[in-house]
Amino acid sequence: MSVEAVTGEAWGDITPDAARRLVIAAVQAFAERGYHATTTRDIAGRAGMSPAALYIHYKTKEELLYQISKVGHLRSLAMLAEARDSEGSAAERLATAVRVFVRWHAEHHTTGRVVQYELGALAEEHHAEIVALRRQSEDAIRSIIKDGVTAGEFDVPEISGTTLAVLSLCIDVARWFNPLGRRTPDEVGALYADLVLRMVRATD
Repeated sequence: MSVEAVTGEAWGDITPDAARRLVIAAVQAFAERGYHATTTRDIAGRAGMSPAALYIHYKTKEELLYQISKVGHLRSLAMLAEARDSEGSAAERLATAVRVFVRWHAEHHTTGRVVQYELGALAEEHHAEIVALRRQSEDAIRSIIKDGVTAGEFDVPEISGTTLAVLSLCIDVARWFNPLGRRTPDEVGALYADLVLRMVRATD
């Protein structure tokens, strides 16, 4: 698995370097083997560290998953909120939201798989915090769709159901995207933005 999708700006704020290496190693291991099948020894080995060294920075394996989930969900919320609050019609804002959200899940497909599909492994308190962030992301998309319906740009049978459909479509990109495939993240983002506008029946 390429490490390109798990390195970069997403983990740049995590210090010291050893803690960042552990997060990157955990993303790789969780994505490949799943959270429950991954051991702290697996993670430490990928980071080039001893298992004992891991506990200096993270008390448990779950704390590592929480760190990954929190960073990923905060990033998702930031990009969706920015699209919601930008200038332009509802159709333009929805297209922007879908394009950037899909592109992120394609560029960071490894991280995206862990962030989106290992939620159930979080401890109760952490799970509640991440679910609250997810709801804020849902609210951002729901707000744009509601604006479009109010303005007569969109015609959807149910705003909440359409919101979940749009988010599910975007998130699923992390599950199947192949960096060696024929479409780039930008191309997938543009394609999905067009598909979503067709879904909500955006008017010209």
